[in-house]
Amino acid sequence: MTTLTRQDINFGQVVADILCEFLEVAIHLILYVREVYPSGIFQKRKKYNVPVQMSCHPELNQYIQDTLHCVKPLIEKNDAEKVVVVIMDKEHHPVERFVFEISQPPLLSISSDILLSHVEQLLRAFILKISVCDAILNNNPPGCSFTVLVHTRDVATRNMEKVQVIKDFPWIVADEQEVNMQEPKLIPLKTMTSDIVKMQLYVEERAQKTQVY
Repeated sequence: MTTLTRQDINFGQVVADILCEFLEVAIHLILYVREVYPSGIFQKRKKYNVPVQMSCHPELNQYIQDTLHCVKPLIEKNDAEKVVVVIMDKEHHPVERFVFEISQPPLLSISSDILLSHVEQLLRAFILKISVCDAILNNNPPGCSFTVLVHTRDVATRNMEKVQVIKDFPWIVADEQEVNMQEPKLIPLKTMTSDIVKMQLYVEERAQKTQVY
């Protein structure tokens, strides 16, 4: 049996790989379940031993992949506090925010042979929760779009301007309009605690989704 510790050079990378793969599946599923895009661009796949819907649209898939490629170094260094999938109406005001709060324990020692199977079971539960979240959320108005926001720790924010992971895909400060939501309702979906990561998923839903500005 081998043991991974925080001091191992690739430990942060292992966690980042696992989380970014999960976030990719989760974002696709959110876009499908919340009907941001037509169901015809999605195909059924199997991830974490459960069926999920994944987009077949090349440009959409590339945007999601590029976003997570930029997020990955922040997760590796434990600098990402939240990854947020924001669904916006035609006026670009948020109607829903799917918030993934992420934290890693400072000290740990885990056996590598049980790591992946244990975490996969926990992530599967998140996927199942997302699959049925439409039952507890109100319908969104037509013509919605989405964006992905990352909340970072202060040190990371200061350094991000110097680091551009993908050419022509720079980080920009989020528009206040994309961040603020009027009278949000908080809906917890799932929490996990494991030896490598703690994660909480909740939805902030705007009370009046058809509100006129």
